[in-house]
Amino acid sequence: MKMILETERLYLREMNQNDFGSLCKILQDEKAMYAYEGAFSDAEVQEWLDRQIARYQKWGFGLWAVILKETNEMIGQCGLTMQPWKETEVLEIGYLFQRLYWHNGYAIEAARACKKYAFEKLDAKEVCSIIRDTNTASQNVAVRNGMAAADRWTKHYRGADMPHDRYVVKREI
Repeated sequence: MKMILETERLYLREMNQNDFGSLCKILQDEKAMYAYEGAFSDAEVQEWLDRQIARYQKWGFGLWAVILKETNEMIGQCGLTMQPWKETEVLEIGYLFQRLYWHNGYAIEAARACKKYAFEKLDAKEVCSIIRDTNTASQNVAVRNGMAAADRWTKHYRGADMPHDRYVVKREI
């Protein structure tokens, strides 16, 4: 398994098929998935996993498994993806964790490491987080990661119109 990043309490590594069960704990939790209009089916979880693996091959990055060093358990996912935004594609930091591990600072710890990776390894000029307008917890992580709300766009996903805000931080020169 390819290790990408290490923080004080976490490892971030590429996901693989063995992570399906851990991914289900996140993507099949109704409460964790409220910003996505509900939990995913097994087939949707597999599509999600396949999409990350394809991203690793295409871009060299994607959402990575977040492993808690203390237990060696996959507690979430955080990483970088290219996402459509209006008429273009943007580099995004995304994060999604098992509810059991919410409110412990893991999301900001992983997101900060991803921001540093984007600026130092990918030489990105800016990075963003695209967050549903009702997802206050993720908005707070973005702000703590040095981002500010830049613009809004309504995405149509799973049969619903979902306003999203793009939080952006530019690399310091």
